[in-house]
Amino acid sequence: MSGDREMLTEVATGLFGDLCTPEDVVAAEATGWSERLWTALAEGGFPLVSVPEEAGGSGGDVADACALLAVAGRFAAPVPLAETGLLGGWALAAAGLPLPAGPVSVAVGAPGDTVALRGGRFSARLSRVPWGGRSERVVAFADDGGRRVVVSAPTAAATVTTGRNLAAEPRDTLVWDDVELPADAVGPAPDGVDPGALRLRGALARAALIAGALARVTELTVRYTGERQQFGRPIARFQAVQAHLVTIAEEAELAGLAVRVAALNARPDPAFDDVAAAKAAAGEAATVAARATHQAHGAIGMTKEYELGQLTRRLWSWRDEFGSERHWSRELGRRLAAEGADALWPSIARGPA
Repeated sequence: MSGDREMLTEVATGLFGDLCTPEDVVAAEATGWSERLWTALAEGGFPLVSVPEEAGGSGGDVADACALLAVAGRFAAPVPLAETGLLGGWALAAAGLPLPAGPVSVAVGAPGDTVALRGGRFSARLSRVPWGGRSERVVAFADDGGRRVVVSAPTAAATVTTGRNLAAEPRDTLVWDDVELPADAVGPAPDGVDPGALRLRGALARAALIAGALARVTELTVRYTGERQQFGRPIARFQAVQAHLVTIAEEAELAGLAVRVAALNARPDPAFDDVAAAKAAAGEAATVAARATHQAHGAIGMTKEYELGQLTRRLWSWRDEFGSERHWSRELGRRLAAEGADALWPSIARGPA
C-alpha cells in the first residue's frame, strides 16, 4: 500500500470514528441517511476518490477507493460512498458528463428494470437503486439510435417509491415517465464502459465493504469473548469458542486479501477473474463469519444497541448485491471451463492477462 493510501485510510478512519459511531448508525436507520457524515465526506473529497481530477474528481485509483470503502464498511456508514465515485462518478467521467454536487447512484440492473431514450426524452423504471431518493442523479445506460450512452438522470424528475434492504439502507424504485433530459445529461459510453463493467465495479465495491465489516466483527468478537466470564474464566478460553474465533479471523483475512488483490490488479479497471473470486470469497466469508460471531456472542449479538447487529445485517445484505457468491462462482467456473483444461493452471498461477 502506498503512503498516500495509508494516509487516506488513516484520515478516513478518524472522520468515521468521530461521525459514524454505533449510536449515529442507529439514529440514521430511521431515514437510512446521515447528512452530517455525508457533508464531512464531501468537504474532504472522499466520495470522488478514483474519479480523475480533470473530470472534477479527487484522483486516485480503484485500490484507493476500495481502501476507503473498507473503512466505510468497518463503520457501517449510511451513505452512498461507492455509488458516487467508483460507480457513478466513473461512468459520468468516462462519458464526459459533469459530476453533480450531491450524491450519485446507479441502476444496478435489477430484473424487470426498463430504460428507453428517444429524441432526448427519457422513460425508465429502475428498482433497488441504492439511496436513489437521496441522490441528485442516477446513472444508467441506454441505447440512443444504435449507440450506447450514459444517462445522468435527475432524480427530481422521477417518482420515488422508497425501499430498504435488511440493514435499513435505502433501496428505492424510481420511475421517469417521458422526461425531457437537459443537454448535459447524456454522453457517449466509450468501449469498456457498459453494464457489465459497472456490475464488476459494484461487486468489487460490495466485497470491499464486506472486508471492512468483517475486520470489525473480528475485533468485536475477540474483545467480547475475552471479557465475558463463565465458570470463572473468559469464554475465549473454551475450545468451542476458540474454534469460532479462528473461523472468523480466517474468513476476514481471506476476504480482505481477495479484495486487495482485485483492487491492486485493476490497472486501470477491475478484471473479471479477480472480481469474481473476490466477491465469491467475500460472500462466503460474510455467511460463515456472521454465523460464527453470533454463536460466540449469544443473545447480545442481536440487540439493537450493540454494534455487531449493525454489521452482520449489512454483511447479509451486501453479500447478495451485484451478484451473490453462487452467481460469481458459477460465472467464474463457466469462464475457466470455456478456456479449456490446459489454460486452468496458467490462469491460477499467472492471474488474468
